[in-house]
Amino acid sequence: MIERLEQLASRYKEVEQDIQEPDLIKDQKKYREVMREHAYLSDVMESYEAYKKLLSGIAEAQTLITEEDDHDLKEMAREELKTLEERRPPLEEKIKLLLVPPDPLEEKNIIMEIRGGTGGDEAALFAADLYRMYIRFAEMKGWKYELMNASETELGGFKEVTFSISGKYVYGSLRWESGVHRVQRVPATETQGRIHTSAVTVAVLPEAEETEIDIRPEDLRVDVMRAGGPGGQCVNTTDSAVRLTHLPTGLVVIQQDEKSQIKNKAKAMRVLRARLFELEESRKNEERAAERRKQVGSGDRAERIRTYNFPQNRLTDHRINLTLYKLDLIMQGYLDEVVDALCISAKEKLLKENSA
Repeated sequence: MIERLEQLASRYKEVEQDIQEPDLIKDQKKYREVMREHAYLSDVMESYEAYKKLLSGIAEAQTLITEEDDHDLKEMAREELKTLEERRPPLEEKIKLLLVPPDPLEEKNIIMEIRGGTGGDEAALFAADLYRMYIRFAEMKGWKYELMNASETELGGFKEVTFSISGKYVYGSLRWESGVHRVQRVPATETQGRIHTSAVTVAVLPEAEETEIDIRPEDLRVDVMRAGGPGGQCVNTTDSAVRLTHLPTGLVVIQQDEKSQIKNKAKAMRVLRARLFELEESRKNEERAAERRKQVGSGDRAERIRTYNFPQNRLTDHRINLTLYKLDLIMQGYLDEVVDALCISAKEKLLKENSA
C-alpha cells in the first residue's frame, strides 16, 4: 500500500505541474481529464499525509515506552499509542478504498427512466412515489433536475417518467438504482386492507455529450405525430410529438412532453445519446460488468434489487443484504445510507479484484 501511495504522490507532483501549463485550458477534453485526476489525487494525498503523521506518532510513542525512564511519561506514551493504534485500521481501510481507480463515468449527469411494471395502477402510483423520492434526494444534494417526458394515469401515477439530474457525482451516487424495485403495501384502491405486491423498473443512464456519441443523420429516422395522453391544450391538436429510431441498433425514443416539436426532438436526442452511450460502455466493459453483477447487480431490469415493505416500514436491498426500518424517511429522499452502502460495497469488490 505504501509503495502504491508513493507512486501516486509522484504522479500528483506531475499533475500539479501540468495544471500550471498555460496551454492546458485550450484543450478542454484534456483539461477536464487533468482536473479530474488532480481532484482524485488530492483526496488520496490528504489521507496519505494523515496516515504518515499517524505512523510517525506511533513510532514516537513506541520509542518513549522503550527508552524513557520516567514512569509517568511511559504511561502517557502507552495511552497515546493505544489511541493512535485504534485510529489506524479505519484510516487504512479508507485509503484502500481510495486506491480503487475512479470510474470516469461517476461524474456524469444522468437520465433516469422509471416505468410501472406488474401491478397496474398500484405500480404506476409507486413509480410516481419513486420519482418524488429521487427528486427530493436531488434537492438535498443541491443537484438540478428536469422532467423530460411523462405518461400519467388517471389516478396520478406514471406509466413511465423520464427525467434528468445534473450535478456533482450524480452517476457515481445513483448508478446502482437500476433494476426492479418491488413494493409491498395496501393500495389506496384496496377496500379489504389486503397487501399487494407490485414492481417498478428503474434505468439510470449516464448522459453522453455530443462529442462522445456521433449520431449520423443517415442512421436516424425522425417521425412526428400528435401527442397523446390525458388533457393538455396542445394534445392531439399539433404534430409536436417526436419519435426517433436509430436504424443500426433499433433503439426508439418517443418524446411528447413539450409543446414544441423542436424541444421534443432535442430532448429525444439526449435520451438516445444516453442509451447509445450505455450500450457502448456495456460492450467495452462486459467482462468487468459480469464480475460486478455478482456483488451489486448489473442494473438489468429483470433483476429484483430492492423491496419496499410499507406495513413494516422496511427497505431491503437484496444485493448487499441491507435492511433498514426507516422506509418513511427514505421515501422522503433520505437515501444517503442506502447509496453510500452500495458505493462502498462496489469499491470493496473492485479492491478485492485488483488485489487478486
